[in-house]
Amino acid sequence: MIELRDLQLLTALARHKHFAKAAKDCGMSQPAFSMRIRNLEEKLGLSIVRRGNRFQGLTSEGEMIVRRARGILDDAKALEQEVAASRGQVTGTLMMGVVPTATAFAAQVVNRLHEVHPRVLVHIDVTTSMAIQQRILDGTIDAGVTYSDSVPPGLVTITHLYEESYVLLAPVAMVAHLGDSISWQAAAALPLSLLEPGMQNRRILDRIFAGLAVKPEVMSESSGFMSAIIMARQGAVATILPRALAEALGEITGTRALDLVEAGDMETQARPICLACLQRTPELTTVASLRRVVAAFVQ
Repeated sequence: MIELRDLQLLTALARHKHFAKAAKDCGMSQPAFSMRIRNLEEKLGLSIVRRGNRFQGLTSEGEMIVRRARGILDDAKALEQEVAASRGQVTGTLMMGVVPTATAFAAQVVNRLHEVHPRVLVHIDVTTSMAIQQRILDGTIDAGVTYSDSVPPGLVTITHLYEESYVLLAPVAMVAHLGDSISWQAAAALPLSLLEPGMQNRRILDRIFAGLAVKPEVMSESSGFMSAIIMARQGAVATILPRALAEALGEITGTRALDLVEAGDMETQARPICLACLQRTPELTTVASLRRVVAAFVQ
């Protein structure tokens, strides 16, 4: 008999595409992990992994097994949650993918969820919209807080959350001569720290600047906002933050938050953020609980 643990290890390998990273994620040593995969191959009588000096992907049979394994693990997870729900409990692990710009909103939603269901463990993975799209479809996350236009139609349930808009966070001395707002053109001339070009938020900002025929003065790039906020506080650069994040952080010593205006077509400045969940029958109780909390939160 194939054990669920074998399937968990195999799906972790498919997700990480690296033996050491998958072993660490599963709480095992790499030799023990590799031996378990070898034993599974021997048990099934076929090759699952294409090997060389490093992981080279899955065989066609391995890809088929991973697809079935994800469905089996999903059913097992649903069964465990349904049994708990029959006792009046909502428990289990909820895997969420969140784009960096929506972390503040996601944190507030998770707080609300814990107030109602304290036994739900939420794992938040801050990642790109493209990664969220892929991981929702392959079942490695249960829900994603992401840009609505990055979610494929058909297999995914979408709940609108809010419209993302932006503010400039700058050192006080850098914007001392300004009121409560700054034009996008003027912001482009300041030394800026922005997200990396591969991030959806950065692509949005680049399109806004390009539409205004200006090129921003980018001094640093990162995969998250923390370093940019610290640099702004220390007086080195300004950064552009989602309004929801700026409001959640509140006043940051040594900085000012200014409204960004004069973006030409102002509709290009706001982007819809949604909660995306893979359609399942039956729906995971953790996901159903999350959707109820979100519905009450955004009313």
